[in-house]
Amino acid sequence: MPRTVTVGLDGSAESRAAAEWAAREAQMLGLPLKLVQVWEPVPPPMAQAPLLGAETRQYWTERIPRETSEGIRLRHPGLDVTGEQLSGRPADVLVDAMKDAELLVLGSRALGGIGGFLVGSVGLSVMAHADRPVVFVRAGEQAADEHETDPVGIPSASTPFRPVVMGIDIESPDDGLIGFAFAAAARRGTSLRVVHSWNPPAHYAYGPSADLEQHGALARREPTALAGVLRPWTEKFPETEVTEECHYGSPGSHLVDASHRASLVVVGRRGRHGPLGAHIGSVTHAVLYHSTAPVAVVSHG
Repeated sequence: MPRTVTVGLDGSAESRAAAEWAAREAQMLGLPLKLVQVWEPVPPPMAQAPLLGAETRQYWTERIPRETSEGIRLRHPGLDVTGEQLSGRPADVLVDAMKDAELLVLGSRALGGIGGFLVGSVGLSVMAHADRPVVFVRAGEQAADEHETDPVGIPSASTPFRPVVMGIDIESPDDGLIGFAFAAAARRGTSLRVVHSWNPPAHYAYGPSADLEQHGALARREPTALAGVLRPWTEKFPETEVTEECHYGSPGSHLVDASHRASLVVVGRRGRHGPLGAHIGSVTHAVLYHSTAPVAVVSHG
């Protein structure tokens, strides 16, 4: 059985945007699209309330996925679209649904005025426990947003894709993360912009002026190290143009800045758990909350 591109659907504007993005991605991947609508049961006394009567429950469990599926089939002829209604705690159900998924797509509300995302508790929980890539798409995301503007500056889905941006830590590079980003750029026929940020060891900031030479040596070393990490992948994807960037300072800030000119931002999440739950990381948090492009979070060791 082929894997699917799976999307969490709840009828909101953000989940509809996620479904459209997932449909476009499924077509590029040549995979079926699966819509998963999760209904969380309510206690019997609440279920009898007027706003939670039979008509409302029928709307959520039948009308939304049916109408969404029909609309996607019309806009994406030939795409294999299926829908499934499941019951349970949304985060748990969606994590379980990922077992047969190539990736999971979720919607996130746009933050008014600053252009980023507002990732809800369900999305954070799914991301923290997922072993497959999770893509977050903000409400209002349009296909044209991922493409360059036309010659007169008008957004158009007919122009080439903007670059895919990948954030990477060269001290512990992960093949799953790098491979996902290269493949995403290749199927879009666009370039890959690799962003690596670094800071010198803490004691450099308090050492003698001679440490300035050490700082300069690090600044020269980082691009060489980055090129070494990427070399096997540039050989594997020879047709993908790669731009390698090494910046001093905050990785999150540099990635958020790059997102303004990206079709997709790819970041990693270490698949480790601490006493307070799964670790997401400050860089991934920053990108999720402030990126203006869809964000793919890839779990790795």
